[in-house]
Amino acid sequence: MCNNCQTKVLQAMNTNHSSFERGFIERRELHANDVAIDIKYCGICHSDIHQVDNDFGNAVFPMVPGHEISGVVSSVGSDVTKFKIGDRVGIGCFVDSCGECEYCLRGDEQFCTKGVVVVFNSTDYEGNNTYGGYANNIVVKENFVIGIPDALDLAAASPLLCAGITTYSPMKKWNVGPGKKVGIIGMGGLGHIAVQFAHKLGAEVTVLGHSKSKQAEAAQFGADSYYLTFDPDTFTALAGQFDFILNTVAVSLDVNAYVRLLKVDGVMVYVGLATEPQEFYVGSLFGNQATITASNVGGIAMTQEMINFAAENEILPKIEIIGADQVEEAYTRILNSDVRYRFVINMATL
Repeated sequence: MCNNCQTKVLQAMNTNHSSFERGFIERRELHANDVAIDIKYCGICHSDIHQVDNDFGNAVFPMVPGHEISGVVSSVGSDVTKFKIGDRVGIGCFVDSCGECEYCLRGDEQFCTKGVVVVFNSTDYEGNNTYGGYANNIVVKENFVIGIPDALDLAAASPLLCAGITTYSPMKKWNVGPGKKVGIIGMGGLGHIAVQFAHKLGAEVTVLGHSKSKQAEAAQFGADSYYLTFDPDTFTALAGQFDFILNTVAVSLDVNAYVRLLKVDGVMVYVGLATEPQEFYVGSLFGNQATITASNVGGIAMTQEMINFAAENEILPKIEIIGADQVEEAYTRILNSDVRYRFVINMATL
């Protein structure tokens, strides 16, 4: 039996931020291992804008963006054991994988060799286009649903499903914790969450920002120090200081300058998705045997761990809740860096 198949959505009709229209889509029938969710909130991520703008060259319209979804279980399939009606849950970046390849088996579904099914603007294994969280409800396999502890506000929890796991996962991989010095490049939507995670993991945290206006907030989020990246003295004072640098900004950087801030065997991880090429001199790595790498979100188990850690340590994104009719304005404001720090759509306004 179909579980509320028709879903009201906010959909982008083309590569124009003013092209959003209300409409309806058909969700699939509730299968035995599916969970149906009434969506309460959906965060807006910069990658939503990348997709609408077709920056990756794979946009399919009409498109329903949204991969920071929080809500309440409205129905469960006959074989579901992890969730029940009324549970507070979330959906992140992807909604299916093969479950059998080496990467799925180790908990890195994002690298599934069959091809992970992304929550929107993707194709599922039946050949259907996927539609995201700018909607009233969604149907997802049980294994891709994240439980949200009662201690987390549903609206504030939604950005954690992408921005949270994006920053938490590389910190866990590279053993950020007590005794480690961490630099966070940028304190925007990703950066302000990264500061909180690094602080609660026990590291000494330095924000490398371009605006002095955020210095006080950085301290509130747990930063031990704040340096301005446009000040050349910063790169002299901090040379060789960091075990780990997380780059959260989506712009081209003087990579060589940041590499020189790392200790021997230090690591610089990209999570900000710059559309321009990033260039560096290989010789800059030899002085400290540094590593430059990137991190692609995190698997389902890691995402659940992150959500639980956030709840236990009172880590909350700073959000601005908006209505469905403000999404176009929000996209423009994000591109103008005019948000502190994440937009979250109240889907009741749809």
